[in-house]
Amino acid sequence: MSLHNSQTTTEAERPQAGSVAGKRRTSVRWKLFLLLLVLVAVNYIDRGSISVALPIIQKEFNLGPEMVGLLLSAFFWTYALMQVPVGWLIDRFGPRKVVTASCVGWGAATAASGMAGGFLSMFIARMAIGVTEAGVMPAGGKLNALWMHSKERGRGATILDAGAPLGAGVGGILITWLISAAGGWRMAFIIAGILTVVLGLAIWWYVRDNPRDHKAVNDAEAEYIEASHRAEDEAAQSQGATTTRRGLLPYMKFRSFWAMCFGWLGFNGVFYGLLTWGPLYLSQAKHFDLKTIGWSTFVIFGAGFIGEILGGTIADKWRESGASANKVMRTLLGISSVVVVGGLVGVTVVPDPITAVILLSVVLFFLRWVGLFWAVPATLGGRSNAGILGGAMNLSGNIAGMVTPIAVGFIVGATGGYTWALLYFVASAVIMGISVLTLDYSKRLPV
Repeated sequence: MSLHNSQTTTEAERPQAGSVAGKRRTSVRWKLFLLLLVLVAVNYIDRGSISVALPIIQKEFNLGPEMVGLLLSAFFWTYALMQVPVGWLIDRFGPRKVVTASCVGWGAATAASGMAGGFLSMFIARMAIGVTEAGVMPAGGKLNALWMHSKERGRGATILDAGAPLGAGVGGILITWLISAAGGWRMAFIIAGILTVVLGLAIWWYVRDNPRDHKAVNDAEAEYIEASHRAEDEAAQSQGATTTRRGLLPYMKFRSFWAMCFGWLGFNGVFYGLLTWGPLYLSQAKHFDLKTIGWSTFVIFGAGFIGEILGGTIADKWRESGASANKVMRTLLGISSVVVVGGLVGVTVVPDPITAVILLSVVLFFLRWVGLFWAVPATLGGRSNAGILGGAMNLSGNIAGMVTPIAVGFIVGATGGYTWALLYFVASAVIMGISVLTLDYSKRLPV
């Protein structure tokens, strides 16, 4: 997705013949991002598995709603605190090493969570999953900057981020089935962890930090990507921005940096709230059994997956037609915010459980358009600083991940219901809406 407003046609924006020296471009970049889609989906299956199994775990460990909220937040504490350090590691050592280590580590931690004997050991295992999963999304944002042509980054960002609702949706059914097939939640977690370690080996085998280093990439594809990079660097230099690696502090004086952070915070206040408490909401407020929870979760988050892929496609196609980056992003994400707020308000007033599931599906469909934000770190910081900016963005988002499960636990415990919890999600969506309309998507920050 091209996020620069240039008055002249750059080398990367001229019509592409799709060949160099008579060769057609390969499409390794798209295959790589499909692999990242699977990776992020597995990421969310593993991190969300506790929510699906929570009605069983809550009874086994005899947990009240406040303790449930604390357990659900354990992952986010370490996940959030690791974001900026892991972003620096990605920029320093490359995304391939970091994402492979992340995948193998969180698989081992997920398997360990299946052996938890009580609240404390489960809490520690969830914190370990947070540490090890921290590198996945910032590494994906970095790979989007390194591998994608500027006019393809909208689709790259949403393919990457669409793994979240896909994993949450498929995970509801898969973990439910695994619990049944394996005879309990413990063995289901162990199996999921082992499969994740295997996926980590596949990541190391296929992913490269530079398109030229991948044996399947031909000169035509490499040149196509590099032409875009040269054009971006020229535009950045003309605007006084750097193309070298910087720390985080120079970016913190800019409005767009904070809009990026608060936009992702508001987004995750809604998404993580529904991811962690959604199954219990359906169980306790709508009286769904475990099987119905699994299928409802699949429908709700499946709608988010479809919406995210569609949102990325619309954004890139609209940009290709000549619309400015700010017009595209502010229009799409502004619409998203309005629909999310309206849908959540609707859920608070409708008593029918099927209508509630439909409204939540609409909410997730439009909410996931904000996955376009994974193109923003590359826009604001370029390829050299996409890792650390992606880490800062994800840190902000996961502050919501830390606070939201605990806040909802106390709200539900104090009120005995979910109405005020849903209004908490509405407030998060309002913060998201203000931020997405404030951010300047058109140029790299002059750092």
